[in-house]
Amino acid sequence: MSEKVDKAKTSEKLTGIKIGQPKKVAGGIPAVLSSVAHISKETGVFKGLKVLSKMNQKQGFDCPGCAWPDPDDERSSLGEYCENGAKAISEEVTSKLLTPEFFRDHSVPALAQLSDYEIGKKGRIAQPMYLPAGASHYEAISWATAFDKIGTKLNSLASPNESVFYTSGRTSNEAAFLYQLFVRAYGTNNLPDCSNMCHESSGVALSETLGIGKGSVTLEDFYEAEVIVVMGQNPGTNHPRMLTALQKAKKNGANIVSVNPIKESGLLNFSHPQDLSALVGVSTKLTDQYLQVKVNGDLALLQAVNHLLVKKEEINPGTVLDQNFITSRTQGSKEYLQHIAQIDLDRCIADSGVSRQKIDQLVDLLAAKSKIIVCWAMGLTQHHNAVATIKEVVNLLLLKGSVGKPGAGTCPVRGHSNVQGDRTVGIVERPPKQLLEGIEREFHFTPPAEHGYDVVNSIKAMHDDKVKVFFAMGGNFISATPDTAYTGRALEKCDLTVHVSTKLNRSHLVHGKEALILPCISRTEKDVQAGKEQFVTVENSMGIVHSSQGILPPSSSELMSEPAIVCRLAMATLKESTINWDQYMSDYDSIRDSIESTIAGFDNYNVRVREPSGFYLPNVARAGTFRKDTGKAHFTVSENKTIQLKENEYLMMTVRSHDQFNTTIYGLDDRYRGIYNERRVVMMNPKDIRALGFVANDLVDLYNHTNDIERVAPKFVVVPYDIPRGTVATYFPEANVLVPISETAQYSNTPASKSVVVTLRKQKAQV
Repeated sequence: MSEKVDKAKTSEKLTGIKIGQPKKVAGGIPAVLSSVAHISKETGVFKGLKVLSKMNQKQGFDCPGCAWPDPDDERSSLGEYCENGAKAISEEVTSKLLTPEFFRDHSVPALAQLSDYEIGKKGRIAQPMYLPAGASHYEAISWATAFDKIGTKLNSLASPNESVFYTSGRTSNEAAFLYQLFVRAYGTNNLPDCSNMCHESSGVALSETLGIGKGSVTLEDFYEAEVIVVMGQNPGTNHPRMLTALQKAKKNGANIVSVNPIKESGLLNFSHPQDLSALVGVSTKLTDQYLQVKVNGDLALLQAVNHLLVKKEEINPGTVLDQNFITSRTQGSKEYLQHIAQIDLDRCIADSGVSRQKIDQLVDLLAAKSKIIVCWAMGLTQHHNAVATIKEVVNLLLLKGSVGKPGAGTCPVRGHSNVQGDRTVGIVERPPKQLLEGIEREFHFTPPAEHGYDVVNSIKAMHDDKVKVFFAMGGNFISATPDTAYTGRALEKCDLTVHVSTKLNRSHLVHGKEALILPCISRTEKDVQAGKEQFVTVENSMGIVHSSQGILPPSSSELMSEPAIVCRLAMATLKESTINWDQYMSDYDSIRDSIESTIAGFDNYNVRVREPSGFYLPNVARAGTFRKDTGKAHFTVSENKTIQLKENEYLMMTVRSHDQFNTTIYGLDDRYRGIYNERRVVMMNPKDIRALGFVANDLVDLYNHTNDIERVAPKFVVVPYDIPRGTVATYFPEANVLVPISETAQYSNTPASKSVVVTLRKQKAQV
């Protein structure tokens, strides 16, 4: 295998696994100690605590991690952040800088041999860097020369469609709006983003059924809910501040039901780190009922539940379903009720992996309640049947009349701080007519209407030599995407790859013939343009738009803000543009004025966003007005189809460790699961381990053979774990090499990273 392909691989070096017992409680004093340890190591206690005191505060800066909303009213003076938020800030405010001397002393092939954890810990990039064709070392380059190279290359392409412009979810509304405006003025809709890999399935399902591709609840709805169902989600690691909301909901009387293949600590018990009771080990039991569903068994479970609810209504008419809501506010109920009444209940129960007794308990609970919230994350969205599964979530809520009223509704929990906002302001490869009309009205050019490439199709197009330039606004593309070897070869076929970044990551090492790294300021840093401090805005999971303003001086004088980078890129490329990029670069209020004029819902943007808590965007599902064409919510019919495994095949899902957020790896411990100092692990049911003749700590290779292509992830440590038989769990990005580029969710084209068929082969060695 060539050196180029090797650069895309994660390190196969084992770091010395230690196994403990999974934790029963999330949060508490261990979370505080972990936060302090991370921030102290990177920047020192005093500076670190100063920065943390401003995170997620009114007039402060938004956490660069997850998109969980801040309380509208009181915010903790001790700190409105979680353990993983503290880890994210530690990475941003690190005192380690990567100067030209670092890149002179470290070649790209040498850096590629490091693990993703080691690469990320090197520090902040201090100046623009350029990798010439055929070179092995990045070298410093001026901003002017960098933009000239990009503009010249873009203008030399045979078509704008030979370029792809990727967006990470950390990009602000202002930068994202300018970015999509530039790309469309340039002439393409090739605007893939991280939504394509996470909640695209949610957007497709919710848009079709409820008329908006976002959740319908507010944070206050959690405190009024009677039942909260958390599906395919691990909030203790991925959205820790959600545990505070669940704790408050629990104290207000809510029943919490968790549906997940692994019993996660953050769904069992929570000890609030800022509560004095945490000092003596007092915690709140969160989950009342835990349904340990099989991997990809969620659709079967939901259909079994909905079938039994309908049957219960037949026995006691008018006592289980909200017939008035169904009749007056929905469409398609007749077809759906006929379908769900005829499903094979026994098969659905078997496919779900949950006992009939536990399903009956859930049905009895739901039958008696109407204020129901269903939350979910990538445990639902990254399957072949993801869109169908989320539509079945909606069917459940429609049966109960649990949408568009207080204490009830849909809650897709977004995984990155502004991934929802980016989509709202135009980062989408399939632009809606309203967006295109707004752009033409405001900027007096006709934007392209042809659908562009999403993430998967971008990779395929690069692989097929249809794309010459890849530009990434943030993120770590190679580590986030599926089929690592295939994706690596695709990127290497490009003439030029460009990454706007804060820190070094593997995507800088898997490059085109030429490569550029453009370093930007972070959320924590002041953004001064034309002598005036600027602020940016973001949108959280519940549709609140609010401001974010850094407090620290930039770590290097050579950094540039993302809005300024886009403006400079546009001026270097679009020589005849009539758009006032200079004005946008010097005054972000002018960007927000143009967003207001272009995109519905941003009325009086600059005034309302200066309110301490920001403002809510319009939401038809929350208002109960639903789809624009019918004014109603739509029931949908889906067939339960399960993946049939052959002998010795297993269904693998990729998950995050507790020391990780998306592709950023903060450490080597998965504290809540009791797995320490190692990431190359495969969690297996003890009975499956014995059936294969394995024992704990055996080294195994994992294989996927979709489309007769052998994909292999070598040298994984076998870890016995409480997980349903026939399924295994691994961390990403280490196991992304096994996720076939061809296996995606129907309708959304999201990589099916939670439904990967694998086999395992034992190595001779054992750790």
